[in-house]
Amino acid sequence: MTAQPKTASEQEPELPPLPPVRAKLNQPKRALVAAAELVVAAGLVWLAFWLWPMSVATITTVFEDGRPPLVSHRYFGHWMSLSVLSGTVAAVLVVDAVRQLVLASRARPKHRA
Repeated sequence: MTAQPKTASEQEPELPPLPPVRAKLNQPKRALVAAAELVVAAGLVWLAFWLWPMSVATITTVFEDGRPPLVSHRYFGHWMSLSVLSGTVAAVLVVDAVRQLVLASRARPKHRA
């Protein structure tokens, strides 16, 4: 089968070109966003260290017949996972804060020779 050329009424209309968008990379207000992200990240790190001891319970069984005490540990996964999640979100916020600081800094123009 050969393709037949489309007639003028079957052709798709051409769309007008979009206006150029100027991206503003130098935005000093991004430094405030970075500072807020660092504060939240610090709080999440504190939360991670606060949650971790809750995930471990030490159980000591003392016997009356003179045997040494039996010490066992029980780990609670939901507290551990919340602690790890909190630390991970804090790390992502620190990376994004660095990105925001880079975008907040002044971009220097290139000198032409």
